[in-house]
Amino acid sequence: MSETLQPQFSELLPPEIINMIGRLEFLARTAKVGSINGRHTSPHKGFSVEFAEHRQYVTGDDLRNLDWRVFGKSDRYYIKQYIEETNMRATILVDASGSMAYAGESASGLAGKTHLSKFEYGRYLASALTYLLIRQQDAVGLVTFDEEIRTYLRPTAKPSQVRTVLEALSRTTPLHDTRCAATFHEIAERIPSRGLIIVISDLFDDAEAIKNALHHFRYKNHELVVFHLMAEEELTFPFDKFDDFRCLEIEGRRLNIDPATIRASYLDRVKTHLKSIELACGQMKADYVPVNTKTPVTEALFSYFSQRK
Repeated sequence: MSETLQPQFSELLPPEIINMIGRLEFLARTAKVGSINGRHTSPHKGFSVEFAEHRQYVTGDDLRNLDWRVFGKSDRYYIKQYIEETNMRATILVDASGSMAYAGESASGLAGKTHLSKFEYGRYLASALTYLLIRQQDAVGLVTFDEEIRTYLRPTAKPSQVRTVLEALSRTTPLHDTRCAATFHEIAERIPSRGLIIVISDLFDDAEAIKNALHHFRYKNHELVVFHLMAEEELTFPFDKFDDFRCLEIEGRRLNIDPATIRASYLDRVKTHLKSIELACGQMKADYVPVNTKTPVTEALFSYFSQRK
């Protein structure tokens, strides 16, 4: 790629991510509608690489596509049809709600930063995926959201889209409440053709509402990948001191609680929530990728692509 990134944006694509991305490839699992020839299967039939089926010749068809072997056996003219390959249209949804600002003491670091917040971690994931997809000539768009859509960039395959996406991510800070489900429904209605939807979020919303919203993407024939980001402390609740717990989504809200009295019920609810989302993704053949932010970003990406192969 010839597009040069300004220093403040290139921080989202440090050398360790660039070097790893160079060894990866993202191939669509289902047929995609795109605008240029590429490496993904298209739902349309044309005259390209992989044979699809025969159809009877009609006046005006290119005689070069006649199957002479079939003619020799049946004395009838048939045209060979092939499956077109196409580029992919991907939309990356990044949760920018207040809960994504949480950075536990166990969180990994990157590019000189220690203890990445969930949002910072997700921003690196989104940047890496954007760079990878644009590098292989796929179109990429971006949505950032909290209780409403904050940024909406339509997918394009231009090399300059990497800089555009990184600029949008760089100027975004996590704020406000979470409304994942409502946002997903709105995005599903906005995106016209089948493509790839990548969700990067802690999914702090009602599980049933999230499941219904994810089904909306599948109803629209999109392939779905869900990176479910959680901090180690959110998964294990190791706190043991009676203290104030500050809400990151509602300013000024604090709860003075004894962690020991709620640990069991909290962990049970978290486990139930995670399992519900995972089962729903399995039912709709979506990639469910649980990510603990204590895992380095490069390791999480490499692990996902290894499993996807």
